[in-house]
Amino acid sequence: MRCIRCQTELTESPFCPGCGCDVTIQKRSWLVSDMYYNHGLEKAEIRDLSGAVDLLVRSLKFNKRNIQARNLLGLVYFEMGEAVAAMSEWIISANLQTSGNIASEYIERLKANANKLDTINLSIKSYNEALSTCRNGHTDTAAIQLKKVLSQNPKLIKGYHLLALIYMKDGEYKKARKILKKASRIDKTNSTTLRFMKEIDEQTGSSGRREFAWPSFGRKPSAQEVQENTPEIFLSDNDVVIQPPAFRESSVLATLINLCFGLAVGAAVVWFLVVPASTQNINQDANEKVVEYSNTMASQSSEITKLKSQISESQETVASATAQIEAATAQVTSYENLLKAYNAYQEENYDSVANVFSNIDSSVLSVDGRMLYDTIYEKVSSYMFDNYKEEGIAAYMNQNYQGAVENLVKAMEIEDGDYHVMDYLANAYRYLGMPDEARAMYQKIVETFPNTRRSENAQSYIDAIDQGTDISVEMKNSGQTADIGSQGNGSTPGDGGDGDAGDGGDGDAGDGGGGNAGNGGGGDAGNGGGGNAGNGGGGNAGNGDTGEGNGGGTPGGGDDTGAGGDDGTGGGNGDDITPNE
Repeated sequence: MRCIRCQTELTESPFCPGCGCDVTIQKRSWLVSDMYYNHGLEKAEIRDLSGAVDLLVRSLKFNKRNIQARNLLGLVYFEMGEAVAAMSEWIISANLQTSGNIASEYIERLKANANKLDTINLSIKSYNEALSTCRNGHTDTAAIQLKKVLSQNPKLIKGYHLLALIYMKDGEYKKARKILKKASRIDKTNSTTLRFMKEIDEQTGSSGRREFAWPSFGRKPSAQEVQENTPEIFLSDNDVVIQPPAFRESSVLATLINLCFGLAVGAAVVWFLVVPASTQNINQDANEKVVEYSNTMASQSSEITKLKSQISESQETVASATAQIEAATAQVTSYENLLKAYNAYQEENYDSVANVFSNIDSSVLSVDGRMLYDTIYEKVSSYMFDNYKEEGIAAYMNQNYQGAVENLVKAMEIEDGDYHVMDYLANAYRYLGMPDEARAMYQKIVETFPNTRRSENAQSYIDAIDQGTDISVEMKNSGQTADIGSQGNGSTPGDGGDGDAGDGGDGDAGDGGGGNAGNGGGGDAGNGGGGNAGNGGGGNAGNGDTGEGNGGGTPGGGDDTGAGGDDGTGGGNGDDITPNE
């Protein structure tokens, strides 16, 4: 015995030799624990397992380190079919005393017999399922499951009690008594077993004893019947003569009646005893098959669910790994392109820098990489803007509107305030059948260049889009615009129409539209073509007298054609050529 405070070995003294504490109460409690252990051992030897459990639990309350009491309690639990409780006690015992403890041997022996351990676990699960089935009102199925449980674990006291309770509920007291007798062989003084036995005795009015049965269909013969059936005894001289009872031969009618009665009794026995028993056996076999198939399906469903979860986890792992690989590949590609851009920048090859920069994802770069990216981008952004702008306008002129959109959008990302980029991009959207994007770009022009001719042209397109009309077709028909001109005269010379003169083509400008000045057009003269300036749009002012309307003026000098002035006055230098200007 050791002190619970300092673990010093105690002597007969009431004080601990190590720490000096009073250990009188400790010694008394441990003595009481040993006393309860001895009584529990006696109970276990006579198979009073319930009493042994009660005493051993009390022993452990006084001394939880009583290894012998704990090991014995585990053995009693195991004998009662409760392997889980037994393993719990043995594991606690092994942790309290790691060396020289027989509980470790018990655990190893149980683990070594894996089949038995699996059978015990399966029987406990089946018992829980049977208990749940019984609570749901399916007592027949529960009884079949409990029979299977008891065949796997014949020492499970709780299983016997539940099966006996089902039989008692169904009024089958003989079967219940038989089951309880099996339980009493395991635990003789179990209170639940004794209580159920008493209930059966009260319901059947029998205490288990049987009276002498007279051989007359359960009825005790009367005194007259005994006297009539007793042979007559009398003396004849010196001999004792026993006269047998008189024999009466039955008639044919009585024989037939007896025969019919016997046949009827036999048929009744077959109908009421044999047929129900056979039907019950068939139903029982069917129920057992159903339970067996149900258990098999449940185990297979569990296995399928487990495999599906493993497959799902594997797929998630593969997807995560693939995403990481793709991210790493994108990062490596971005760094490689950044190095290429840096080398091209050092060589002042800005074309290569612009081409490589479009393939760099700046979001995956580190801080230093992003600084290098920003430095190069700041140096070449204007060059890239001009490059994207030129390629976009060239694609537009070649009617490659999709390519124009791609390049002009990139140019907008670099600088979003350039009118020509916005205007060409809006027109490209319009020709691609994307009115929402075109309207948004026209609206940006209106907001960026308010109160100008540019904003007025953009607003006219916005109004046309809102009304669902194609403004490009209408304006071509009225002679106001020529989106893509050809080399030659901007408009056919002749008498001017009532509208404004059209813009010149992109080739060498010829004589501007609008007619001779003698019959001048009704509006302002249009802008000249985009090539080498010829005679300005709006008619030659020297070839006739000034008309009544706003006639053509003398063209401006230079490559850009000047806009016509009012009332024959000369025009100044024009703006750059744009589709809508």
